[in-house]
Amino acid sequence: MLLTTVILAAGASSRMRGGDKLLEVVEGQPLLRRLAEAAIRAGGPVRVVLPADRPERQAVLKGLAVGIVIARDAASGMSASLRAGIAGLDGPVMILPADMPELDQEALRQMQAVQSAAPEAILRGASGDTPGHPVIFPADLLPELARLNGDEGARAVIAAHRGRLRLVPLPGRAALTDLDTPEDWALWRQGR
Repeated sequence: MLLTTVILAAGASSRMRGGDKLLEVVEGQPLLRRLAEAAIRAGGPVRVVLPADRPERQAVLKGLAVGIVIARDAASGMSASLRAGIAGLDGPVMILPADMPELDQEALRQMQAVQSAAPEAILRGASGDTPGHPVIFPADLLPELARLNGDEGARAVIAAHRGRLRLVPLPGRAALTDLDTPEDWALWRQGR
């Protein structure tokens, strides 16, 4: 079955104090567009989950071959975005938070290659032994993901199927680097 990449981009960006982390420029592009392009180049269908109140996020995706899903209840937590993103799918999914500026096409292809070889595993991007993102879930776990509530994402599903979890080491800190505040962005840019 075809692996669909679901980019979770419906968060409020509340710690940016008025800014939008998904519109921060990385390598000459807004982060959200850069990540969507990487997912498209890696191959397979791509969906982007957006909130109803951020039209500028949808605007930066203009012209890209992505499915747009509006999470009307995004404010109720990450699980709402996850549920919206997987609705109607029946194959494996790669869940990709949109605020990870070091993930690229090669990292996503690396995840896809491992999924091809281990289709029943839950695959989690990692830096060394530290788990991060993205996470690939086999199709049989979609019903459990669809029942999630709150702001914990898919942790409960991963915990319930710990024996199926496999870490996929990605380059550097790509699997862990997410930037939530203006200070995080400033420090990250200094280190590049």
